[in-house]
Amino acid sequence: MAKPEYEFFPVDKVDYTVCAGGDPMIKERILSSDPETGVATRILRYEPGADSTPNGVQVHDFWEEVYILEGSFTDLELNQTFTAGQYACRPPGMRHGPWRSEEGVTTFEVRYRVD
Repeated sequence: MAKPEYEFFPVDKVDYTVCAGGDPMIKERILSSDPETGVATRILRYEPGADSTPNGVQVHDFWEEVYILEGSFTDLELNQTFTAGQYACRPPGMRHGPWRSEEGVTTFEVRYRVD
């Protein structure tokens, strides 16, 4: 199976849900996903003061592309802050995070696998 086909629709009709890890200050709006592979397209939101340290460093087996729409967050392992307008492309196995956002941040993310 693959992600389903969708024509344009208002994304604000998709509710935010708490991300894995259970922190209510870190939420995602899943726009499209493939339940078999776990890849998804989402909008991720950290509320001001959110900190993903309890989740540790992230490493996954899929590609991930991230564009920061607004706000900023800091990769605590790199001690580097990333801001609106910046982009990342992470291959499988790339370490990133944990993250903290003092002002809050919203990102657009696309996750996929390459055979």
